[in-house]
Amino acid sequence: MADSFGKLFRVTLFGESHSAAIGVVLDGVPAGLELDLEEISREMRRRAPGQNSLSTPRKEADLPLIQSGFFEGKTTGTPLCALIQNTNTRSGDYEPDLLRPAHADFTGKIRYNGWNDYRGGGHFSGRLTAPLVFAGAVAKQFLKREGVTIAAHLASVGNVKDQRFDPCLVPCELAEQIAGRELPVLDESVIAAMKEEILAAKSAGDSVGGTVECAVLGAAAGLGSPFFESAESRLSAMLFSVPAVKGVEFGAGFAISEMRGTQANDSFYLDGARIRTRTNHNGGINGGITNGMPILFRVAIKPTPSIAALQDTVNIRTQAECQIRVRGRHDPCIAHRAVCVIEAAAAVVMADLVLEARTYGR
Repeated sequence: MADSFGKLFRVTLFGESHSAAIGVVLDGVPAGLELDLEEISREMRRRAPGQNSLSTPRKEADLPLIQSGFFEGKTTGTPLCALIQNTNTRSGDYEPDLLRPAHADFTGKIRYNGWNDYRGGGHFSGRLTAPLVFAGAVAKQFLKREGVTIAAHLASVGNVKDQRFDPCLVPCELAEQIAGRELPVLDESVIAAMKEEILAAKSAGDSVGGTVECAVLGAAAGLGSPFFESAESRLSAMLFSVPAVKGVEFGAGFAISEMRGTQANDSFYLDGARIRTRTNHNGGINGGITNGMPILFRVAIKPTPSIAALQDTVNIRTQAECQIRVRGRHDPCIAHRAVCVIEAAAAVVMADLVLEARTYGR
């Protein structure tokens, strides 16, 4: 079982949805990094449940309690550990024998010989993205010192679409502007339609998915390696570790397959002393290595699998086909809450790549 990610900036997650607490251990955080705890709290609130009718009514403070690696306002260089308490669980809503469609109930039972914690999805739960957001918040503060900013927005909910980032020029101030909006979008005029899409699914006992677009700004050229250690490989591995992510595309993504080389190739030009590209169809990465342009990617978030509608399933204990109506408190859409999670995932990878670049040539 692998619950750790990263080479030099290494993240280890632990806990379950209904355990006493969940948490994270960060190895490799540089010593002397001054942490803005209020900024970390703001990041945690962006993901926190129970804030409005668009998300689960489960209320959790999601206050990270730092246990080690932090002294007199700065990191010590030793493992940074944070706990987040689970205070509002309702374990009785979960039936261990009825397999919830599109959840890890079946695969978890098979993988762990029936010893997995099924309550709230256990270790498979999106609840574990809370400590990931803490890790990302720490990584963002390190990256800010390095001139790197990460911005993401809710690109779509169902069939309702936000506008796209300009692939060659994303202003850094957009990150803060988006985070302060009711829904994290570029075009505020689509918020009402997105809310209507989510609430319509909720009233039907159903759910809806969406997409998130993310840009990494200010990353230097030369980060990453070819083939198995490519920047895309590292980012994709982390992004697919986020529950509910079912697709990742960089730059123009699948649309690049419909172009000719004369369109898809990002031609170079000189911007003063800096080499840039006129387009960014390749998402700021060539040969697995960053080229200094914005690193741009999109992820597909599936509809929340916990829905009130009646579904076919199997009772794994009796081996009988039956039906299930999932009980409990669940999000009709998780895409809007996933925006800060995707930013956090990207921040963790970029922090690792930046630290790794310092070892090149040794």
